[in-house]
Amino acid sequence: MNRPIIIDCDPGHDDAIALILACASSDFDIKAVTTSAGNQTPEKTLNNALRILTLLGRTDIPVAGGALKPLCRELIIADNVHGESGLDGPKLPDPGFDAVSEHAVELMARIIRESDQPVTLVPTGPLTNIALLLATHRELTDNIERIVLMGGGAETGNWSPAAEFNIFVDPQAADVVFNSGVPITMCGLDVTHRAQILDEDIDRVRDIGNPISDVVAELLDFFMIYHRDPKWGLEGAPLHDPCTIAWLLKPELFTSKDCWVGIETEGKLTQGMTVVDRYQVSGNPENATVLFDVDREGFVDLLVECLQHYSE
Repeated sequence: MNRPIIIDCDPGHDDAIALILACASSDFDIKAVTTSAGNQTPEKTLNNALRILTLLGRTDIPVAGGALKPLCRELIIADNVHGESGLDGPKLPDPGFDAVSEHAVELMARIIRESDQPVTLVPTGPLTNIALLLATHRELTDNIERIVLMGGGAETGNWSPAAEFNIFVDPQAADVVFNSGVPITMCGLDVTHRAQILDEDIDRVRDIGNPISDVVAELLDFFMIYHRDPKWGLEGAPLHDPCTIAWLLKPELFTSKDCWVGIETEGKLTQGMTVVDRYQVSGNPENATVLFDVDREGFVDLLVECLQHYSE
């Protein structure tokens, strides 16, 4: 049977590409797309999810907006990365359908409650909506198969020296999620910085020549601008969020280790840090499968294979 999933996102160039990959695969039954603030304001991320699904002709997927701000702090957005719209670069259609009236948390709760299979949650933005779901509907956790999230990192940060953006935006929400007891796969910077798209890969995407691959190439062109800054030490642009979908489709591409992961919520210099206990020195039980490496060429091949689906 197809895996039922809910994608909770804040589109965002890499969120958009994750949605495009997920919609290309018959392995998934996408039950809903929910949105949070993060890469842009909540109004813009919701609009962007509707625009991408309109582009894909997937107006059958219910979309709901969620939390307007983090649990305990003011909203931080990444417009310096994703532009004024959150999806600067390509020309995208206006939304061809409306979001549902339910709040994202209530839509997720209803879907999980009614599902005859455990549902996989795939959050690619700050974890505010997922934390609210877990805090207010504890009775549903047995029907959540796994949370496959993009966030954190064992070795470094990208928004502060210690913290990755998604966790930094709402560390209190991340703390709730990692302490929930639900199985977690963490796609952090350790792996996503290895899932880079190079200029020649963008050319390969553009050469596919269908309307969706053309949009993805233009998304990548814009996303590459920010990551060309020499301070990052990267050859290309890291495709953070698509690692979640790629792991669900082909986990054999990734190297992982089960670890205890704690979230720093109070540190003056380390707020939002994911403390990854690789060597089991804390004595805390493992609570996450942490991805550390990826077969980059295989990852790009999977991206291309999914985009070729749209030529059929």
